Amino acid sequence: MDIESALLGVRQLRDSMRAKNPPPEEGAPSAEEPVIYFSLVRNTRGYLERLVHQINGSYSNGWYDASAVMIRRLVETLIIEVFEKHGIASKIQNSAGDFFYLRDLIGVLVGEKTWNLSRNAKAALPRLKDVGDMSAHSRRFIGQRQDIDKLINDLRVVVQELVTLAHLK
Repeated sequence: MDIESALLGVRQLRDSMRAKNPPPEEGAPSAEEPVIYFSLVRNTRGYLERLVHQINGSYSNGWYDASAVMIRRLVETLIIEVFEKHGIASKIQNSAGDFFYLRDLIGVLVGEKTWNLSRNAKAALPRLKDVGDMSAHSRRFIGQRQDIDKLINDLRVVVQELVTLAHLK
C-alpha cells in the first residue's frame, strides 16, 4: 500500500467516525488551559464557562483569530454582567435598550464610580479590545500565536477582576 492510499483510508475512517460521533451540541470542553485558567470562571455561568473552553480550544488548535474574537466576547459579556449585578445596566445601553459597543462599554466601565477598577485592568482592556477587533473586523489581519500570548497576563487580570465585581465568585 502506498502513502496516498493509506492517507485516503485514514481520512475516510476519520470522516466516518466524525459522522457517527459528532462533537456535543453545546460544544466540547477544552483539553488544556493555555490562555485562561478554567478555575477563574468555574461555577459562574454556563455561557462563561463555554466561552473559556472555546478560547482555550481554539488557541490549542491554532485558530488564533477565533480565540481573539472569543476573548473580546468574554470581556464584553463580563462588563455587562458587572453593570447588571450593580443594577446600573441602563448606563451602558442606548435609548433602544441595546448595549453599547465594546469601546463605549470600556469607557463607561473605567469611569464608573460604583467600583474602583485597578490600574492594571484599565490599561489591559484596550489591548484586549484591539486584538479582538482586528481579528473580527480587519480583512488582512490574521491572528498569530504571539498576538494571544502577549494578552494572557492582561486577560487573567481583567477576567478575575470583572468576575469579582460581578459577584460571580
